[in-house]
This record gives sequence, C-alpha cells and structure tokens, in this order.
Amino acid sequence: MKLLLDAGSGGRASMRLINDIFVKHFDNDILAKMDDAALLHMSSPIAMSTDSYTVSPLFFPGGDIGTLAVHGTVNDVAMLGARPKYLSCAFILEEGLELEVLEKIVISMSSALSEAGVKIVTGDTKVVPKGACDQIFINTTGIGEIIPPTCSLGSPSGHNAKEGDVILLSGSMGDHGLTVMAARDNLSFVSDIASDSASLNHMIERLMLEVGDIHVLRDPTRGGVATTLNEIAEQSCVRCTLFEDRLPVKENVRAGASLLGLDPLYLANEGKLLCIVPKDKMQQALEIMRADEKGKDAVCIGEVSALPSSKTDNQSGNNTGHEKTGQVVLVTLMGGKRLLNMLEGAPLPRIC
Repeated sequence: MKLLLDAGSGGRASMRLINDIFVKHFDNDILAKMDDAALLHMSSPIAMSTDSYTVSPLFFPGGDIGTLAVHGTVNDVAMLGARPKYLSCAFILEEGLELEVLEKIVISMSSALSEAGVKIVTGDTKVVPKGACDQIFINTTGIGEIIPPTCSLGSPSGHNAKEGDVILLSGSMGDHGLTVMAARDNLSFVSDIASDSASLNHMIERLMLEVGDIHVLRDPTRGGVATTLNEIAEQSCVRCTLFEDRLPVKENVRAGASLLGLDPLYLANEGKLLCIVPKDKMQQALEIMRADEKGKDAVCIGEVSALPSSKTDNQSGNNTGHEKTGQVVLVTLMGGKRLLNMLEGAPLPRIC
C-alpha cells in the first residue's frame, strides 16, 4: 500500500497513519495524551539539539534513516554531558512511499529508542507531492538533563581542551561514511563493512560519573575526526597532534577508501566519540570505554599542546600574516608532520 496525499490532510486519513504506524510503535505515557505539545518535568539544566536526516539510500548495512535519526540526536545531546530523555520527531513523507517501508523504519527507530532509554513525546507528519522530497526526511530534536559536572571547567565543551590533555577515540574511523557510499553506488569491491551507527549515551554517562574530569566530548560525524578536531582546536585555540600509527581503521575500510582516493580521517562516523581528558585520567577513561561493546577498540590517538607563538607556519616556513586560532597536525609513520585542515566541501553527499 502506498502513501496518499490525504494522509497529510490533518483529517481521518492522517489519524489512521499516526495511530496505525507512529503511536503503535512509539507509544508511551506522554505521547499517548496526543496534545499539541508534550508536558515535560525536568529537574536540572538541560541540553538540547536538533538535526535533520536525508540519507540515501534509506537502508544500509548496520542501520537505516530511522536509527540514524535516533542515534544522531541522542549522541549530540549526550556530548554536552547530558542524560538524553526526550525526542520530538517530524516526518516529511513523499506521496507514493510504500507504507511497508515507512513502518519498517519506524520499527527500527522504536528499537533504537528502547536501547538508548529515551522517548519520542511529540511529533509532526507532512505528506508532500511526489517529487517534492526523496521518499522520507526526518527531523529529531532531543532534550536531556545535564549530569552535574565534577570538572572545574564545567560541562564538556569544545572550548575546554587544554595543554597536556590527551585525545581518545572510541573505535575505528570511517565505517559509516564508506558503508553508505558503497550501498548507494553498489560498490562490489567494498565488502564486509557496516555502519557504526549507535547511541553512546550510556558510555558517556559512565565517563561523566566515574571519571568526572572530562574536558571535551564530540562525535566525529560529517567531516570525520580531522574536521571535528579542527573545530575543537579553533574553539580552544590549541594544537591537536595525532599519531598515524595509533589511528584505528579497519583494513577493509582502509582498502576501500584508498581505492576511492578518500582519507578515513575525513570519513563520517555515527557511533564513535572523541574524548579529551587530562593525561592522568586517560587510563580510567579508556577502561570505561573499552568495557562497553561500542568502545571496545578505544585508543589514545593524540595529545593537546599550546599553539606555536610565532606567526610563521611551522609546516612550510612561510609567514602566514595572521595568528592561527587552532591547528591539527599528523605525525606520519615516517616521522614527518602533516597539517590536517578542515574538510572543504562534501566528498560523500547525504551520509546522514
């Protein structure tokens, strides 16, 4: 059965769609009230994030647009040192979409919600004429309660990286970006890979409660690890130095990326986190991450230091004419140094 424009009219057809698919699988005590807004009770400062998902194809090894919409927003809220509790969810659906496809996506979202321990408490559905969108777009907004920080710097933030900190990564790079590209273009030479899409809030809560002194938490999604670290380096005005021999990349991802002329450092991840902590907290943080299945391959990939005081670009010896606000440097296997700039453009369109 295909979706008709009537399902977006706000009338009986809309109610059938909402009740037969959305409420059926997302049901909870708050959503069941079916009011125009959700009444929420929060006892502490909150973190809030919103994101829209337009991935193509809708289904890929390791996930689909629905799990991505849950995982991505849950993780964004959690990266501020928060305990995600509630999501809103808005669907923009193309006329003619198979209802079986829609329900399959909603069922996978329900499973992802249960695993993360969050609820969808309000939402919206629009049906647009055929051709006005590509099958299905999803927006999710998340709200979570801030876990009281024990760090003197407050909650984790991209502004908190300090000289002497270390950079931890919870696992291998590039799995999601290469998986979606391979699924979209039917790349037969890219095999046995799956997206790492996952909610990381439970791991983050342990880090916050047991390590405490967490300076930065970020999920390296679009633009990958290199771009995310450039953002942090600029926010904190520091140099982040990475060591190539420590970077975790699965062999099939490395091989596939090499054939396509892509660098895993710039490929998207949807179930990994960067954690920046003081060096004396490194071992404790790694033990907590490795105790979680989603962080079992966690490693220290680099360190944070002060920026060079000179206006001279240390990689080229040329005068740049302005102070750098942040810098990411890779120490290569040969011992040389390479400046990692922020990603320019999009080598992999619509990966989330």
